[in-house]
Amino acid sequence: MNLPTWITLSRLLGLPFILYLLNNPTQENRWLCVEIFLIAAGTDWLDGYIARKLNQVTELGKFLDPLVDKLLVLAPLLALVQLQQVAAWGVFLILARELAIAGWRVNPNLAGGTSVRGANIWGKLKTVSQIVAISLLIAPLSDAWTIPSLIAFWLCVILTLISGLIYVLPQKNSLATISNSQANNL
Repeated sequence: MNLPTWITLSRLLGLPFILYLLNNPTQENRWLCVEIFLIAAGTDWLDGYIARKLNQVTELGKFLDPLVDKLLVLAPLLALVQLQQVAAWGVFLILARELAIAGWRVNPNLAGGTSVRGANIWGKLKTVSQIVAISLLIAPLSDAWTIPSLIAFWLCVILTLISGLIYVLPQKNSLATISNSQANNL
């Protein structure tokens, strides 16, 4: 494993602290939780930057990075459901998309080969919108921030679904083309 992969895995170290702090949601704990979450989320940019800069992009890194991102996003969202700050069905939509894409990425029959694709611009927008929404929802802000925080959450749900469709549809069309060409060869 190389340095970018270790940085990716380091994101997991923040999760127990985030979950503990959200389970004891004092104002100080919530601010500390936001700080830990943003530092962990920042390593997502850092590992990618280092991997590209040092030419250390690996299939393992392309697989682990989105998986760790999913854990970093879903854990606090599930805690926010427990705190009744977000609708469970919105988090379920995010969870369903993330599981579907994870399965799509690792299944060679669906993905059209064994190579793992990196994130496109929609995947990156999805990740940024999730980080913003979660940060706003975790932070102990005044009641004036309730509506903007919920708007950010539902925007991230929409971007999550759109990015999933954009990820799957081109590959699905290419699979149909491959299947048709194989049928023609018979």
